Amino acid sequence: MSTEPVSPQPVFLITGASSGIGAATARRAHAEGWRLVLAARSLERLEGLAEELGGPEHALAVRCDVSEWEQQQRMVKVALEAFGRIDVAFANAGFGGPRGFLKDTPEHWREMVLTNVYGAALTLRATIPALTDSRGHLLLTSSVAGRRALPGSMYSCTKHAVTAMGEAARQDLHGTGVRVTLIEPGMVDTPFFENRPTDALRDEDIARAVLYATSQPPHVNVNEILIRPTAQQG
Repeated sequence: MSTEPVSPQPVFLITGASSGIGAATARRAHAEGWRLVLAARSLERLEGLAEELGGPEHALAVRCDVSEWEQQQRMVKVALEAFGRIDVAFANAGFGGPRGFLKDTPEHWREMVLTNVYGAALTLRATIPALTDSRGHLLLTSSVAGRRALPGSMYSCTKHAVTAMGEAARQDLHGTGVRVTLIEPGMVDTPFFENRPTDALRDEDIARAVLYATSQPPHVNVNEILIRPTAQQG
C-alpha cells in the first residue's frame, strides 16, 4: 500500500460564474474533480449552481461585485477558510454594450470599465498571493475584440486592456511558478447578447479551452487561446 499523502482536491475560483462561460467552466471543472469557488453579483443563481455541483463541500457561492476591493478580499478569505488554497483563479466577469461612441451612456461606460478592467485587476491583486503559494494558474477572459479594434466599441477598448493586463501579469509573475493564460473568445452564444447569434460557439466550447490550459504540465504555459467559430470571418 502506498504511504504517499493524498493530494487535496485543487480549488478553482471563477468570477462571473453565475451564467455563460463562467457557469459552463464551473460545470466542466467539477466534472474533472475540482472544488469550486463561484463568485458573481447574483447570489441566487450562484447558490443554485453551487447546489447543483455538490453543495458547500464541493462548491461555494460567494456574492462579489468585482469592482469592490473589499468584496474581492472577502471572496479570497472565504475560499481560503473553506478550502485552504486556490489553484486557479479565472477573472471572467465582464459585459458589453452598444457600438458607437454616441450610442451608449457615460454611466454604462463607467460600469463597464470598472467591471471589465478594474475588476479584473482587483481579482489579480486579490488572488496572486494564494496562487503564488500554490504555484497556480491565473486566467483572464479577453476577447477577439481585445486583439483588433471594433468600430465605436468601448467593450473592445476594455478587452484590449485585459489583453495587455494578461501579458503584464505574466511578466510580473515570471519566476513564481504561476502560469497566466488569456482566453479570447469570438462570437459565443451566451446571455451576454440580447439577440442570440447563430453559428456561434457555445459557452461549453470556451470551458473546454479553459480546462485545456489548466490541464497542461507545470512546465507548459499556454499564454493565449484565441477561439472563433468556424463561421466567423473577423
